[in-house]
Amino acid sequence: MLVKWMRCTVVDRPGFLRGQRRWAGLLGEPGFRAQGGGWGRSGTDVVHLFGFWDSRAFYDSFMARSHDRLHAAQAGTYKNLQVRLFEYRFDIKTGFTPDFTDADLLRVAHCKVRPERSEHYTQMQEKVWNPAMAGSPGMLRGIFAQAQPQMQSQAHAPGEGEAEEQAGEDEFLVLSMWNSTAEHGKYRSDRVERLALRAQAGADLADVDGDVIDLEPDWTV
Repeated sequence: MLVKWMRCTVVDRPGFLRGQRRWAGLLGEPGFRAQGGGWGRSGTDVVHLFGFWDSRAFYDSFMARSHDRLHAAQAGTYKNLQVRLFEYRFDIKTGFTPDFTDADLLRVAHCKVRPERSEHYTQMQEKVWNPAMAGSPGMLRGIFAQAQPQMQSQAHAPGEGEAEEQAGEDEFLVLSMWNSTAEHGKYRSDRVERLALRAQAGADLADVDGDVIDLEPDWTV
């Protein structure tokens, strides 16, 4: 499964919201599974969107045929668009499906791992972080995915070229869905520091950024 992460800063909120409705046209696209997102808490007018596709081949076909037509209504309403593509590695909690309908917020972490620590980082994700998150009340489902250098998106949107972010094999996406801000807050305050020490995260990570995202139900496709 292919995961597409889009992040941008909105400069014309009414226009962006009108254009966002056009993405309902994704329904029926071969290989398309779901798309959803919302407003990030890291800065004013920051938006994150996540799309899920059966494979890169289906995604490339969509980009070549239909993307620009759907995007046209949203052109010029945002800036600093960044797009990264990731390949599914494994679930966080069992039975992941890209279902946004029962979630209140998302937590995304983008991790750049030291190459010599990549295998250890992946093992710790499976053995330390995943069980802790899966056992947290309010955590619904999640996905762990890995970028590949050849997986990066090319510019397709007219006038709003998708920024090509050169990613290496040691970049990872950790995306989790939660049913409430309160439950996510409990997990953060009670466990993260202790888990990071146990997983030796300081030795593994070259850099990490992320955001907490308040979902917009109307953006779910």
